Amino acid sequence: MQYLALLVHEERQLTPDERAAAMTAYQDFHARAASAIRAGDALAPAAAGVRVSGGPDAPVVTDGPFAEGAEVAGGYYVLEADNLDDALALARDIPAAKFGAVEIWPVFGSFDPPRRLTGNDWLALLMEPPTSAFAPGTPEWQAMAAPHQEFMAAAGDRVVGGAALHEPSTATTVRVRGDEVLITDGPYAEGAEVANGFYVVTGDNRDEAVKVASMIPASTVLLRQLAGVSGL
Repeated sequence: MQYLALLVHEERQLTPDERAAAMTAYQDFHARAASAIRAGDALAPAAAGVRVSGGPDAPVVTDGPFAEGAEVAGGYYVLEADNLDDALALARDIPAAKFGAVEIWPVFGSFDPPRRLTGNDWLALLMEPPTSAFAPGTPEWQAMAAPHQEFMAAAGDRVVGGAALHEPSTATTVRVRGDEVLITDGPYAEGAEVANGFYVVTGDNRDEAVKVASMIPASTVLLRQLAGVSGL
């Protein structure tokens, strides 16, 4: 089974030494967890992100930064694990867990990008009100799935891949503080909207990526450019 791991932490400017230490820590994690990592990368700063709301019929595009709090998603992984316990064991080894948090969301289906992702690709996180975050496979979810099939057909190769997420009650947040592993049920922060799925879309520039994101049938799309530093 696959799990989406969202790396949540405070954004700040790192010194050259801190940046080098962080790169080494993530390279070590990649070496240990290589067989479980299906995709992943750091995300460009939230200030360069885009929020698309209103749906495809009347999209409203808002440039970052956003007043969402001091801590934001700074990266992601798609992990393959036999069960939640194994996914949590992977999450606690992700460096971000030691100073921020890692949200683990069970993926419905699978995300297997056909090529290596680059800095021309964007993570589009789909957000919905909790009342609209239906469990995959239910009649309500099936009704919402049909417009996504139409979107993927219309977007063509501008969609690298994507997957639905299971409902928020299945999410788990992992933090590591010293030798203590703190595991809590639910996403890191509760809000008016919750993650419901994701796509990776591509474009030669920001405007093209925003155009694709504006076509996605979701209440809100949080669009963040991949940093293109992981080599995954």
